[in-house]
Amino acid sequence: MRKLISISLILLLLSCGQSENTPQTESVTTENESDGQTTKFRTLEIEGITIAYREAGNPKNPTIVLLHGYPSSSHQYRKVLDGLSDDFHLIAPDYPGFGNSDFPSSEEYEYTFDNMAKTINAFLEKKKITSYAIMMQDYGAPIGFRIATANPERVTAIITQNGNAYEEGLGEAWKGIRDFWADRNEHTENALLPAFTMEGLKWQYTHGTRNPENVNPDTWHLDYLRMSRPNAHRINLDLWYDYQNNLKLYPKWQEYLRTHQPPVLVVWGKNDEYFPESGAAAFKKDVRNIDYNIYDTGHFALEENAEEIMEKIRAFMKKSL
Repeated sequence: MRKLISISLILLLLSCGQSENTPQTESVTTENESDGQTTKFRTLEIEGITIAYREAGNPKNPTIVLLHGYPSSSHQYRKVLDGLSDDFHLIAPDYPGFGNSDFPSSEEYEYTFDNMAKTINAFLEKKKITSYAIMMQDYGAPIGFRIATANPERVTAIITQNGNAYEEGLGEAWKGIRDFWADRNEHTENALLPAFTMEGLKWQYTHGTRNPENVNPDTWHLDYLRMSRPNAHRINLDLWYDYQNNLKLYPKWQEYLRTHQPPVLVVWGKNDEYFPESGAAAFKKDVRNIDYNIYDTGHFALEENAEEIMEKIRAFMKKSL
């Protein structure tokens, strides 16, 4: 009996002490496997810069690349990642200097929209994502349209949530930035600095909303922490100054829409001081297959109208694909 107990104990110890390399079929997962709606928080190195990104859904499903705006990050798509991962593969990168991605100095990285689009395109190629819809908001539009015009065969559809591509889509809030474009000096730079304060960032999220209490204050608090890092104001001013080069590309982006006619879903907050409804309506000039939706909210329409917008995305994508 004692011998039997000893043998059993040895077998039990061997079972518990398996090598980490022993195959565990039931628990092994890979990056390409999905566990439903759980969002994964991942990183990928692109030319020496760590790009943080959120990913959800099964990669075998149609992919939507979620491109964030200013002053935010992939955090702005948290509801979309949770709500649409049952039907779609969703991937939301943070640009260099934003969110949880690396924040290299301006000596190490050129903060222009050309360069950020190059980085995000390289990110998609390294991920081997070659067929995708683009959801763009604010800064996501100049980055997304650069990617789309360079790779039109890869883009299955465009979803624009206050992502502008037309001169008539630039609202009154651009006046101070236009002065800055005309003459960059200490005075025109200082005039823009209030936008980086806690109150200025809060305004980005709450202005034009039906009820500011609908907006999670974590949004602007996260942005304020990032905007408080050394050199953050300088780098964001550089991007604002470079934004004028986006306007020069508007004709190219409009030609892309006319020539390639990607299906376009417009989900636009009409009370946006930066990109008013006139910017949404302008897409009708060039796109035949357009699903046009306007909401009584502000710049970050997902904060108040996420459920309605997600249902629009679901129906639009299924119809388009």
